[in-house]
Amino acid sequence: VQLQASGGGLVQAGGSLRLSCAASGRTFSSYVMGWFRQAPGKEREFVAGISATGISTSYAESVKGRFTISRDNAKNTVYLQMNNLKSEDTAVYYCATPRSIYAVASNRRSYDYWGQGTLVTVSS
Repeated sequence: VQLQASGGGLVQAGGSLRLSCAASGRTFSSYVMGWFRQAPGKEREFVAGISATGISTSYAESVKGRFTISRDNAKNTVYLQMNNLKSEDTAVYYCATPRSIYAVASNRRSYDYWGQGTLVTVSS
């Protein structure tokens, strides 16, 4: 399974970015997808997750109402729309997917395959 994240960059506080993660190597539409982030000096944390069908989503409290996860199973791609960005959102963002778990999980140990990360920098 290969995951390729993109879309990061430098944005001012209050701005928006959309991250994308293209997946290959297995049937994308059968698996949960998640986004995590890791800020300098901090542990990697859950941001958002989406079920295989896209019907069920889950968010960290810190991003609820600002971030939206979605997926296009025809394009094998998951997205993270980030609005009203804050300086504390600065981090490397990773997409991930589990080997066999079919419910959205927030525990990073539930995810087996990881993308390379894309850097989001929010200037205040």
